[in-house]
Amino acid sequence: MIARGYGRIINIGSVTSVAGYAGLGPYGASRGGIRQLTMSLADDWGKHGVTVNCLAPGWFRTEQNKVLYENKEWVGYLCDRIPVKRPGRPEDLDAAVVFLAAEASRYVTGQTLLVDGGISTGATRALVQPGQKSSNSKQVEKTSSRGKTRRGG
Repeated sequence: MIARGYGRIINIGSVTSVAGYAGLGPYGASRGGIRQLTMSLADDWGKHGVTVNCLAPGWFRTEQNKVLYENKEWVGYLCDRIPVKRPGRPEDLDAAVVFLAAEASRYVTGQTLLVDGGISTGATRALVQPGQKSSNSKQVEKTSSRGKTRRGG
């Protein structure tokens, strides 16, 4: 690639390279290493016309994690945390790979492209959803110093 003055390298990372997950420390460290390697090689080889990027899938069923997907409760737990409400499918990666390999990505190097359904956003709701009761479902009536009654917690 260097001799030709052109090339595209796509390393395979994971959403675990940008977020920690209980039980996946060693795996996350290895994927984080791929992310760092991607940035270093992009810096080394960019001047030679070679781009180096990292494709970071989110939660996809694989041979390595299939036992998790056999647990319907865990799949529900996972889907609740993914903004698009489902795990990835292999075809979800296609366009990202094509883009990173194409001439259209000539000015993209050293980047990690997350294809994760949005789970890397943090996917934590800080709002009570309509129709959802709070943990303290009783409304407490309080009397203000002026004798007016107000509702609240």
